Amino acid sequence: MYEDKEIAEIERAMVAIRRRQSRRALARQHGAAGPEFEVLDVIEGAGGRLTVSAVAEALNVDQPRASRLVTAAVTAGLVRREADQADGRRAWLVLTEAGAAALAQARQARQAAFASATADWSAAERAEFARLLTRFVQGMPG
Repeated sequence: MYEDKEIAEIERAMVAIRRRQSRRALARQHGAAGPEFEVLDVIEGAGGRLTVSAVAEALNVDQPRASRLVTAAVTAGLVRREADQADGRRAWLVLTEAGAAALAQARQARQAAFASATADWSAAERAEFARLLTRFVQGMPG
């Protein structure tokens, strides 16, 4: 157990953030899809296309769970499968226009929530927080 009071405060704050700002919680708050919405963030983060195996790894879930999430996203019209021309056994997952629009809406909602939380901060405080939070995230084990 760490004796550093600030480390304990950071840990408590991060737990609170995780609970309040999880992808699922934000998705529910803003009318986005259910758990399959996580697939959209992963695809976008990968540059626009990846496999079910890569989704499983990124979400830290097993292959069957990733397959169910991907199937739900495909059924909802948010993601489509494209055959890999180089390897017929592989299918790429690609966002549809509806998926990209859902992500844009979620991004806007997240940014609005963050703007609200920092509304009474100065521009300098927001800049410093952004700098420190980015540095913190970069230092976290991946």
